[in-house]
Amino acid sequence: MEAFIKRRIYKSASDSLEEREDLIAIEKRLKVSVNGKEVLSLYCTPHMVRELVVGMFMTEDIIKGNWCAERMSIEYGEDVLVDIPAEGEASTDGAVITSGCIGGITFPKRLSLQKIDDQFQIKISALKELFRRFQNASELYKITGCVHSAGLSDGNEIFCLAEDIGRHNAVDKVIGYAILENIPFEGKIMLASGRLSSEIVSKCAKWGIPMVASRTSPTSLAVDIAEKSGVTVVGFIRADRLNVYTNPQRIIS
Repeated sequence: MEAFIKRRIYKSASDSLEEREDLIAIEKRLKVSVNGKEVLSLYCTPHMVRELVVGMFMTEDIIKGNWCAERMSIEYGEDVLVDIPAEGEASTDGAVITSGCIGGITFPKRLSLQKIDDQFQIKISALKELFRRFQNASELYKITGCVHSAGLSDGNEIFCLAEDIGRHNAVDKVIGYAILENIPFEGKIMLASGRLSSEIVSKCAKWGIPMVASRTSPTSLAVDIAEKSGVTVVGFIRADRLNVYTNPQRIIS
């Protein structure tokens, strides 16, 4: 399914309006069922839906029991309908609407965070150059200006880039892609375009991703979680500067 639509709008560059064609990001409601029973719904960009569901459900341990992502059915219509055949039951007890602009969902009581002992390191100059390439690769943002981006990298190659109206969704899509493609999380950086909240840092810590980097800042709880779990948080990455908030041993000059 396309991630954007074309629409005639009116633009003003001075005191007059001119009719032009513009590209607008698509927003759809995603309804996810397990064995035919609806479990949750959220709003998203209807692209990389399988990756989004896999990333969210496996990170949050929503299904207690065996299930196969390849057997997941996806139906695109007014809503995007997903059904997951599973041997176990699904539970969303303790679900919390996150601080994301589109209202992501997380299950903080289920996140089991262990200290990450990953010797990954990257030079400041290399991280700035990597982040520049990451931003330039965000095609949907370039044409619509209203989505968040996330990516997974080893410091050189960007293995996956996902975009979504919700920043939590973009991160879940990247995690889901890595799981489906058997890409290990060790020695990786989660690149993000938006604010680093506690939910996003927790997702990365859950999978042992040693570094999270963004063009904006982390929250206080995100910093606390990163300190305890051993995640390096880097924010405000711009052309000539960046801030390292936790575990600076992975950043070398």
